[in-house]
Amino acid sequence: MSIDPTIYYAAIPAVLLVGLTKGGMGEALALMGVPLLAMAVPPVQAAAILLPILLVMDCVSLWIWRHHNERTLLKMLLPGALVGLAIGWATSAYVPRDALRLIIGLITVLFALRYFYNSWRVRHGHVIHAKPHRLVPAAFFGTLSGYGSFVAHAGGAPFQVYGLPLKLPPRDYTGAAVRFFAILNFIKVGPYFALGQLDMTNLTISATLFPLAIAATALGGFAVKRMKPDVFYPFMYAMAFIAGLKLAYDGAAAFL
Repeated sequence: MSIDPTIYYAAIPAVLLVGLTKGGMGEALALMGVPLLAMAVPPVQAAAILLPILLVMDCVSLWIWRHHNERTLLKMLLPGALVGLAIGWATSAYVPRDALRLIIGLITVLFALRYFYNSWRVRHGHVIHAKPHRLVPAAFFGTLSGYGSFVAHAGGAPFQVYGLPLKLPPRDYTGAAVRFFAILNFIKVGPYFALGQLDMTNLTISATLFPLAIAATALGGFAVKRMKPDVFYPFMYAMAFIAGLKLAYDGAAAFL
């Protein structure tokens, strides 16, 4: 087994970006992980290398955010997400991933633009109330999040579309998000093994990057814990907007 050391020129910045995200800094940075690593290895191998790293990051994030959670958000989104994972596994060979990226990206961009429009309205005297939990939107966006997480590594944007308008305390929102994606990632291990993507070469590359993954995740958590709500929410919506643009661009570029 030989590993090309040039892989690490792409892997190190990819892990840094994803680690900051797993610490709580928003989905936009995570979306750059696979494309960056795919500059050195095939995309399927890039996803396989990142999965064990994500699991290590999830363990660090769960410890950082162990005292913060929003159980109702998890209860609302997890059932749909599990259904989405199952559908993704069953149909991943048949559904065009680029179409999914384009659809999720456009939804997320419109969602973020709506927030900034509402923020402009608030500055001019309008009052925008937090949305309550709603069963049908939770089922829809939960399923879309689980499905997108499996087939296109794009589960964060639908989670944000449902979760951010609730206007939860930032730490509770982040704690729930960390738990949500940790559960999804651990469930994905079985299907990834079944698809033959976790071989010894990929696992060895992943293992060498674990220390960097831990440090980057801790740094992301340190930063987010110190954000006030009036900084946290504009930042998260901006991350969602960038994530949506990236997804939409990837999907559209593949068709064009």
